[in-house]
Amino acid sequence: MAARGPLCVGVDPHPQLLAAWGLADDVAGLREFSLRVVEALGSRVAAIKPQVAFFERHGSAGMAVLEEVVAACAALDQLTILDAKRGDIGSTMAGYAHAYLHPDSPLAGDAVTLSPYLGFGSLAPAIELAREHGRGVFVLTLTSNPEGAEVQHARGADGASVAGAIAAAAGRLNAGSLGSRELPESLGSGESTGDPAGRLGDVGLVVGATLGPVAERLGIDLAAVAGPLLAPGLGAQGATAADLAAAFGPARSQVLANSSRAILAAGPEAGALRAAAARTTAELRAALA
Repeated sequence: MAARGPLCVGVDPHPQLLAAWGLADDVAGLREFSLRVVEALGSRVAAIKPQVAFFERHGSAGMAVLEEVVAACAALDQLTILDAKRGDIGSTMAGYAHAYLHPDSPLAGDAVTLSPYLGFGSLAPAIELAREHGRGVFVLTLTSNPEGAEVQHARGADGASVAGAIAAAAGRLNAGSLGSRELPESLGSGESTGDPAGRLGDVGLVVGATLGPVAERLGIDLAAVAGPLLAPGLGAQGATAADLAAAFGPARSQVLANSSRAILAAGPEAGALRAAAARTTAELRAALA
């Protein structure tokens, strides 16, 4: 983030985008689309985030394309976040963790998105494996879909919201790791954290870019989490760089803003994709400084 700016580009090869690029909705179109995005933007943005569902829908051949995408990003020294939203317990969670975080797996990226709604503690196999191999996780906390509020805004007997409990758990883990060991430089830096070196922890949160100051209304101190904040919804979903600055306030330097359709719609020419990404990065740098 410090070197390339706070933009994450989502690789969401849904049928409408493939058609707009003149590509068929098949494995060949999926491969052409995804690798063009990586070739155009690799090493130019903070992170590239493949949406795993769009690869899964093509079966084993689609997952083979995802392996190619991960390898292409690695060859360009490009951080990848696998948007898989995995959540389970015990050995099953460990299996998901191995698939998306272990260096032996061809699907392993630099981070993966996780769902904590079987209990935050159920994510331990993934968090531990990520730490063992210098990777990270992003935990769903405040999502922009309207259905999310009934669970995430609900309050327990202690008065804390579910989202607040998730954020607090992530903050405790980051406080422990920042105080006990060196973190990979790839995790970025954020001046709003409590770490003297301004580093961010390896447990990030997913907080929707279109929500406005919901975290503040729920009493959640995002800056205290001391981790990166993946904020989907920039661009086509309606959020602007200025909206992010207003919504995240003191935590704005921790924000990794995700834009998918607004960037990808500029394609398929590489130059147009790069121009769209550069323009968005400049807007984010100015707003989130």
